[in-house]
Parts: sequence; structure tokens; C-alpha cells
Amino acid sequence: MDTFQQVSVVPKDREALVAPQRQRRSIAEKRRIVEETLVEGASVARVARVHGINANQVFGWCRLYLGGRLGDRKPAMKLLPVRVSESLPTPLPVERSSADFSKPQPGTIHIELRQAQVHIEGNADPALVRVLLECLRA
Repeated sequence: MDTFQQVSVVPKDREALVAPQRQRRSIAEKRRIVEETLVEGASVARVARVHGINANQVFGWCRLYLGGRLGDRKPAMKLLPVRVSESLPTPLPVERSSADFSKPQPGTIHIELRQAQVHIEGNADPALVRVLLECLRA
């Protein structure tokens, strides 16, 4: 059994210089560091190293941030304003059977964006509309 122990002796007057100081970071600073990790291609470990923080601490801040407990967060999705215009009188509610829901009802969708206008008439395939809108978003 090895009983060798390495002991270092530090004089009392130098003890304060050797002991690491605990850093306190503001909520805004924590939020800014977490937002750096959310950039595409960013590494949490690299961001933590740049700021001199343990990566586990940054992961903890990320959980708080995503849970909405680290102040304001940037929304993951931007909502667009919607204007509903009524061109025909509102039809009276009619009870439908489950067979009626399988057939799409004809209608008109008009979407105005900065870079394009989309006008869809009749029965539109929801998957096709989604692909179209995702292409316009890029």
C-alpha cells in the first residue's frame, strides 16, 4: 500500500491569491452566452472554453433558457400578421358526417409576403402548400 501523499504548503498571506474566485454572471450575460451556442455549427464546449466556463454550466443555462427561466428568449418562430376578409356571407353551421371531412372543401387562400404573393384557389394539397411556404421562407 502506497502511503505517499503530496502536500503543498501555502502561507496564509498568499492563500487569497491562490484560491480561485467564483465568477458571478448577470442574467443578460448568461443569455448572451447561451445564444452563442444556438448559432448553427456552434459547439457548447468551444463557447464555454472561450468564456472560461465549464461546459456543464453552459448546458445548465441552456436548459433554463429553453424553459423560459433565463429572462427573455428569442422566439423560435416568427408569427406573421393575418387578415381575414369575408367575401361571402358566413354559412350556417351544419353537422357533418365523418365521410364529409375526408373531402377537402374548395376555397381561396391569398398570402402576401414581402418577396412574393401566393394565391391558391380550389382544393389545395396541404403538403404542397407547406413545401411552397417553406421554399418562400428560405
